[in-house]
Amino acid sequence: MGHHKHSFVGFLLLLLWSCLNGIGLDLVEGRCWGIEREALLAFKEGLTDPSSRLSSWIGQDCCKWAGVGCDNQTGHVIILNLRNPYAESDDSLVRQKHALGGTIAPSLQYLKYLGYLDMSQNDFGGIQIPNFFGMLHNLEYLNLSFASFGGQIPSTLGNLSSLQYLDVAQYWNDTHVRDLHWLAGLSSLRHLNLGGVNISATRERWIQAINKIPSLLELYLFGCQLADLPLTLPFLNFTSLSTIDMSVNDFNSTLPNWLYNLTKLQQLNLRLSGFNGFGPIHKQPGNLCNLQTLDLSENYFNGKIKYFLGGFKGCSNSSVMWLRLSDNNFVGYLPSSLGELKNLQYFDVSLNNLTGSLPNSLATLRNLQYLDLSLNSFSGSVPESIGNLSSLRMLNLSDNIMNGTIPESFGQLSELIEVKLNSPLELDSTLNSWNGVITEAHLINLTRLEYIFLPVASPSSLVFNITYDWVPPFMLKEIHIENCLVGQFPAWLQSQIEVNYVVLRNARIFDTIPKAWFSRISSQITQLDLSNNKIKGRLPRTMVSQNLFSIDLSSNLFEGPIPFWSTNASFVCLQDNLFSGPIPENIGELMPGLQELVISMNHLQGSIPSSLCKIQYLEILSLESNKLSGELPDCWNQTQGLHALDVANNSISGRIPRSICYSGGLYMLFLSQNNLHGKIPTSLQNCSRLRSLDLGGNKLSGNLPSFIGEIEELYVLLLGSNSLTGRIPHKLCHLRCVHILDLSSNSFSGGIPKCFNNLTMLVIGDRCSMYRRDFYLPFSKFHEHATITTKGTKLDYGTGILEFVNNIDLSGNNLTGRIPEEITKIAALGILNLSMNHLNGSIPDKIGNLRWLESLDLSHNQLSGQIPPSLSNLTFLSYLNLSYNNLTGKIPSGNQLETLNDPFIYEGNPLLCGFPLPVKCPGDSTSTGSLPPNKNHDDDDNRDYDKIWLAVSIIAGFLLGFWGVCGSLAFKKSWRHAFFGYVNQMNEKILLWIALKLARYKRRFEEPNN
Repeated sequence: MGHHKHSFVGFLLLLLWSCLNGIGLDLVEGRCWGIEREALLAFKEGLTDPSSRLSSWIGQDCCKWAGVGCDNQTGHVIILNLRNPYAESDDSLVRQKHALGGTIAPSLQYLKYLGYLDMSQNDFGGIQIPNFFGMLHNLEYLNLSFASFGGQIPSTLGNLSSLQYLDVAQYWNDTHVRDLHWLAGLSSLRHLNLGGVNISATRERWIQAINKIPSLLELYLFGCQLADLPLTLPFLNFTSLSTIDMSVNDFNSTLPNWLYNLTKLQQLNLRLSGFNGFGPIHKQPGNLCNLQTLDLSENYFNGKIKYFLGGFKGCSNSSVMWLRLSDNNFVGYLPSSLGELKNLQYFDVSLNNLTGSLPNSLATLRNLQYLDLSLNSFSGSVPESIGNLSSLRMLNLSDNIMNGTIPESFGQLSELIEVKLNSPLELDSTLNSWNGVITEAHLINLTRLEYIFLPVASPSSLVFNITYDWVPPFMLKEIHIENCLVGQFPAWLQSQIEVNYVVLRNARIFDTIPKAWFSRISSQITQLDLSNNKIKGRLPRTMVSQNLFSIDLSSNLFEGPIPFWSTNASFVCLQDNLFSGPIPENIGELMPGLQELVISMNHLQGSIPSSLCKIQYLEILSLESNKLSGELPDCWNQTQGLHALDVANNSISGRIPRSICYSGGLYMLFLSQNNLHGKIPTSLQNCSRLRSLDLGGNKLSGNLPSFIGEIEELYVLLLGSNSLTGRIPHKLCHLRCVHILDLSSNSFSGGIPKCFNNLTMLVIGDRCSMYRRDFYLPFSKFHEHATITTKGTKLDYGTGILEFVNNIDLSGNNLTGRIPEEITKIAALGILNLSMNHLNGSIPDKIGNLRWLESLDLSHNQLSGQIPPSLSNLTFLSYLNLSYNNLTGKIPSGNQLETLNDPFIYEGNPLLCGFPLPVKCPGDSTSTGSLPPNKNHDDDDNRDYDKIWLAVSIIAGFLLGFWGVCGSLAFKKSWRHAFFGYVNQMNEKILLWIALKLARYKRRFEEPNN
């Protein structure tokens, strides 16, 4: 109430001053008119000012107040600049702290001489732009951009006939206009920015309204939700336009014809606006010769890039400096005419379908500062002439199919700040095949270098041959070297003390970590990856690194205890080392921000600390393959989002804790190969999202609970090698997503459920639509895994292969009865193991329907009758074991069975006969005596004679063909170069074809699951 009371009193005073003005009694105190001072004070009363920006608004002379400017002659307020002084800050909290808010009092309309009003980058919480702004008739500059205004833009702004600059761009989603007819009143307007304002309701009328402003020079309509764009106009009135920004819209159109008549256009931004069709510029060569900045990225333009760039040939002296064509469908090679764009400073054609080698004319672009050719199919090597790009600051050649060595002229790029020659390998992208040697000559002049990304496809194909004590002239901030041969920690690496991002993955480093360097960078480092090397020694026992986000020291030879590091890291991976001793008891307090902790495959001992449960946002915990003992802590109800828990291959004892599924968000639970006992707890039914459950290799007992069949997303179920008893519950048949079912080596009894043909994904061979990884960490080293018995051998499967394994293993139980005929309907089954049970009856006649079966083991049962002939239909079968049954009759032959010729397959079946057993079946021929002796002898001689001539013909043909081709190549240099050039070209095309096919297959495979 008090707030509004002051505003009301101020307004009454303004009315009084107006009356006085009416009878000629204007008063001036100092340099400030009293009515304007009171108007400003009333305006201030309605504002919120958290940082006291308006604290100077006291005293009589308002011309001295912050943000207020007065006319030197008349003393009238002509400028009000309240733009957020921290508008450019990267810290959103700082920007918010200095943002004005609240309401805008109508007293501002009494600043009748105001010509400049800037309230941009504040936060008015979605209030509407006041209608009375249209009464400030002297306004020439009005900037309300990004100040969180909402609602409809008032049409009264059209009364501001003197306005030259209007910026009402907003982030606020509901800022909109229904009509733009009022723009016609802005006859002096030069700059119009409606960015972020929804003007879609105007349909095509928006262009008609803007076409009525001939004075307009700059037009910004980015993110205006526009979809309607007329391709032609009856007349063109805004021909003075020098800047157009219509990015982030949804036109779904070709470029309009009228655009080519804007001959004064200097800046054009059409990024991400749904434009399509053939590359535009060549359409009317010479019309857009004044263009300096052109952004057509993230559209659907197509056609050959040479025709697009050739469009600039019509210009006597092209002024284009900034050219961004990334993420389109341009094809072909870069033409030599590219070198004619002498003023070009920025060139980005990444993420297209460009091919060929880099043209030598590229080196003539002496003003080029930014060059991005990534995510194409460029081939060949880096031209030696690249050293001529004397102004180059950023170079990105990643994700192509380039090869060869990196020329020493690379070292002449003295202005280079960032170089990216490949993407990180974990991004599964196409890689350039760099090889050769990097020496000091490649680096000695790169005095400004700050960022270097150099992963290579083939390990050790690129060697850093740099003198150990050489100190480079640059100071890096980020370094990513992967699969290169570095060797020791050289001095040039240890000199990089300002680095905050270090990846030296699989760099063949066989040294101890430099402790002084490691300690020095620990305070600023954000990501550290030294994985897959041979680094040995102990890590610092304590370290404080509050900026660290990710640390990966996996697959090295680090030893000693896990260090007590205090860090806010989200990702810590120390797996596959020689760490020993206990996990720090207070690890939860040391690393409270952890999302993923992977310290598997070490020699850790002791118990699992309960402080791990205190890590609130822990998603992945992998302690697999250590020597941990004791019981699992029963405190998992304290975690909020645990998705994966892996403590397999340890010596954990006790029972499965009831709190393990408290949050219900667990996707993967691996407790195998421990000493857990007791029954499977009913609390597991709370794990309704489980995809993988591995409890194998423990001492679990009791019946298999039927609720397991209610976990509808279960993909992998491994319960083998326990002491489970009772019947296999029929509810398991409800697991429609299951691909891997292992109940082997237990004491299950009764028959095999006939409903196994209801295991939908095993029948149709697809991946369940529910099977997706809802959690994702960008540096994750955790992978699903499973040990599966196939082809008589235990094999470990991991992510990428596991999802294609289709397996049922019921071996080593006390199952009885017949093999149900329904099992032959599980058409996608790849592995079936029913061995070491008490099954009887015959093998189902339709066993041949399992057309994808690779491994079949029915050994050590009591099966009888003949082997079904349909078994020969299993063309993928590579392992078969029918030994130790009561099978009779002749062994079927034909197709794949001809390759399975080990007699052991049928051992222990005394009534079987035929190949490959030595026992002949009745009626089988045992000799060749039916033929006359001489005839046999003659045939043998003829066969020997034919074999000799066949061998002679093959050898002669080989020698003639070999020397006919290779001899020519050996003595004809031009032929030799042409031939191997062709082979190299075909090799690159084949590799590209394979990469594209795999990418399409991957997208097709993933689309149904998204």
